This record gives sequence, structure tokens and C-alpha cells, in this order.
Amino acid sequence: MPVAPPRPRRKQRRSPGLFPILLVLVAGLAVIKWIDPFASRRFPAPATPDWITADLLPVNPYSRPGEPLETVNGVVVHYVGNPGTTAAQNHSYFEGLAQTGETYASSHFLIGLDGEILLNVPLDEIAYCSNDRNEDTISIECCHPDGTGAFTPETYDALVRLVRWLMEYYQLEPSQILRHYDVTGKACPLYFVDHPDAWERFLADVSPAEE
Repeated sequence: MPVAPPRPRRKQRRSPGLFPILLVLVAGLAVIKWIDPFASRRFPAPATPDWITADLLPVNPYSRPGEPLETVNGVVVHYVGNPGTTAAQNHSYFEGLAQTGETYASSHFLIGLDGEILLNVPLDEIAYCSNDRNEDTISIECCHPDGTGAFTPETYDALVRLVRWLMEYYQLEPSQILRHYDVTGKACPLYFVDHPDAWERFLADVSPAEE
């Protein structure tokens, strides 16, 4: 009786390892994140130019929480509201909040009566200055000599220089330069609220020159 030939053994398929699959998944997620138009724009803090004095507040819950500022969509201009006070005095007030805890307040920059510029909070951290825009804006507080809130020529020129620098670094348009008034309706900076034409002139002064 003839004997049937033995059947050839099937080769067992080896299942692919887990590592290549994970590698493909990670690469796919990275591509999605890269092309996501809604992803946050992360900006490293720019180097501080020599015309700005860095005098950073201590990390504390009341004036420098240390929380990251991941997106910059604008610059908000303020006035200190205390006529005749200096940038150093207002900086000391922010610094003292770490001990007194009386309120939450700070700004990234203070501009003094003589045009000096102090950096209080690093530009990759939030400051407590612009209410619900703290998380996506840079804040600038300006000193003023009297109750009208008008800035000295030195303060004004320093503000123009600072805002131009920030606009260039963060690729901002003039429409992204705001008064505190534009965020909350508060009369701040007072002179620019009472004199909208002066605010328009300021926006023209910081706008890039047409070629």
C-alpha cells in the first residue's frame, strides 16, 4: 500500500517586536504635533539687551509665581497709578508682596521717570498684571510724574523702544499692542485712555516703517 509523502511543515510567522511598533507610534504623534496649527508657540526668553536692567523678583505666590508663559500673543501697557514714584520704588513694592501677601501684582517690566527699564519677571514666566491676559501677554508698567498719567519724554521714548523690540522678537502686529483698558475696561494707562489720539500716535510710533 503506497505511503503518502510527509506534508511540509508550515513556517511559523514570527510576530514583530513591540519596539518597532512603539517607534512608529511615537514618530506619528510627533508629526501630528509638528503640523498642528493650534499647538502653542513656545518662545525661549530673549537675551536681555544692555539697555534693560534685570532685577528679578524672588519666586513667590504673590508677585512671581514661576508659572511658564508658553505663548505670547500681545503686549499690555499699564501705568503705575502712583504719581511721582520711581521704577525702583514700584519694584520694591512688588518684592515686598512676597512677605505681606496683601495682593497679587507684578509686571514683566517697569519703566521709570528717567527712562530706565527694569525687568522684574523673566519673559518665559507669567506676571500678575493683565488679569485674564496674564497667560499670553508681556506686561509693561510705566511711571508718571503727576495725576494726569502722562509719561515724561524719557519714559515715552523708552516705552517705544521696548515695545518695538518685543514686537520684533515675538513677531507681533500693532493690533496686538494693548492698553490695560482694552483688556478689562480699567482706566489704565490713564492718559492713553483719556486721550485716544495719543494712543493712536503711540501705535504709529511703534509700527514698522513702510519700505
